[in-house]
Amino acid sequence: MVKRFISTTVVALLIVFSSARVYSQGSSNIDIYKLIRFIQFVSSEYVDTVSTEKLVDEAIVNTLKNLDPHSVYITKEDVKAMNEPLEGNFEGIGVEFNILNDTLIVVNPVPGGPSEKVGIMPGDRIIDIDGKNVASIGLKNNDVFKVLRGDKGTKVVVQILRRGSSKPLEFNITRDKIPIYSLDASYMVDERIGYIKLNRFALTTENEFLEALSKLKKNNMQHLILDLRGNGGGYLNASVALADHFLEKGKLIVYTEGRNSPKTDFIATTQGDLEKGRLVILIDEGSASASEIVAGAVQDWDRGIIIGRRSFGKGLVQNQLPLPDGSMIRLTVARYHTPTGRVIQKPYNPNEFDSYYSELTQRYNKGEFFHADSITIPDSLKYFTLNTGKVVYGGGGIMPDIFIPVDTSHYSEYYGKLIRKGVINQFVHTYIDKNRSNLKRNYGTFEKFNKNFTVDQNIIDELLTFAENQGLEPDLEGFNTSKDEILMQLKALIALNQFSTNYYFQIVNQNNKALQKAVNVLNSWESYKHLVKD
Repeated sequence: MVKRFISTTVVALLIVFSSARVYSQGSSNIDIYKLIRFIQFVSSEYVDTVSTEKLVDEAIVNTLKNLDPHSVYITKEDVKAMNEPLEGNFEGIGVEFNILNDTLIVVNPVPGGPSEKVGIMPGDRIIDIDGKNVASIGLKNNDVFKVLRGDKGTKVVVQILRRGSSKPLEFNITRDKIPIYSLDASYMVDERIGYIKLNRFALTTENEFLEALSKLKKNNMQHLILDLRGNGGGYLNASVALADHFLEKGKLIVYTEGRNSPKTDFIATTQGDLEKGRLVILIDEGSASASEIVAGAVQDWDRGIIIGRRSFGKGLVQNQLPLPDGSMIRLTVARYHTPTGRVIQKPYNPNEFDSYYSELTQRYNKGEFFHADSITIPDSLKYFTLNTGKVVYGGGGIMPDIFIPVDTSHYSEYYGKLIRKGVINQFVHTYIDKNRSNLKRNYGTFEKFNKNFTVDQNIIDELLTFAENQGLEPDLEGFNTSKDEILMQLKALIALNQFSTNYYFQIVNQNNKALQKAVNVLNSWESYKHLVKD
């Protein structure tokens, strides 16, 4: 058994260290074999039993820690879960769920998914899965994933309590592929302006975008707001494909280059769907990687106007390299550069990764989220766009053309506690569970709901009582400070549960300053033409 582990160790370490090239050009292969020999000695000669697998894992993890913030080791158990959001699907029964008062409640079955097909309904309480009780046992989200997800074609039997039914209902569900969407919302903001929000760049992103775009164009869309706020990135090819729709054939979208990775250009190809027309892209400090590629390309070619705050600054290219036991390393091999040559990656010190990951907090504390002039960038990082010669900056992240500060006017400590403790979400699930039939009868469409539904004093009183029962001390002053935001969130979350994510954003965006500015810019384009190509 030990010899088998040692053999795996040798292969794993050879792959890791030859791929990572962590040694200088003058280093000899003897350094690699020295480490392997050390592992062999510990495994075979040490006084106590040693887990070679654990020893190798720790060696890999600690080596990668000394390289950069984004080179990581991924265990074989985590590989599949890591890929699911980017591949655009997983396999399971297809329900959105919430655990409320130690009870597993179906929020919504995924449209067209296995659960919807057998008649699972919003509000159903799952009390038994394959003969095992799951009610009042301290169930966690990961526990639910383990029992409800599974290979396509496998079956699971669930027992459900449903309001109006005197006894549990039993459903036999055959698992299938469940889509994970990268598009959160798409709708017409006004008669001419369309809005699309993406949450990631996955295999399905381009198709989702084009489908949404087609629907918007049928509604006479002439200008577009692309919302990439909070979009942490994803596949390089997905971002290139999206940017290709905005840029003319032959335009450079992004290039990658590294010490052992030759320069690779990604060029716009055939005629895109949005090479003409007014375009605004929204970004913030949560926009990273693939989002920054799209925003950077659009900005460098003066194709559209970027609104928001400086993006995250994640511009390192990782290759996923498999190891013999099914695990893998995600190894940085190059850097992204925008068409003007700007490096997207913000600076980092291998010895101070804690500082790297807390850099957004540092930005906040320095006032960067509130005042554009708090950002100081040296002239050496000044670049000029490729059509108008507009000044743009490197040094990490994409600087917007128009700055929008964080709005904290609605914030109170009471509101913060409501969010952190999950009280608002839990209350909404409870409220919908009690009022589902009335909501459906009185507000059968989003249009009716948006126009006629109001969060009245009765709902407010219910929320405050619910919060107090959850251990949150009453704070009338704090509530009044945040009242408008709380009421909006309540209405938006009810819309999400009653309809879909798309309608959540239609409500919360109504008072969003960045979106309001984007609409103003698009409707007053002549005043902003100096920021774009004629």
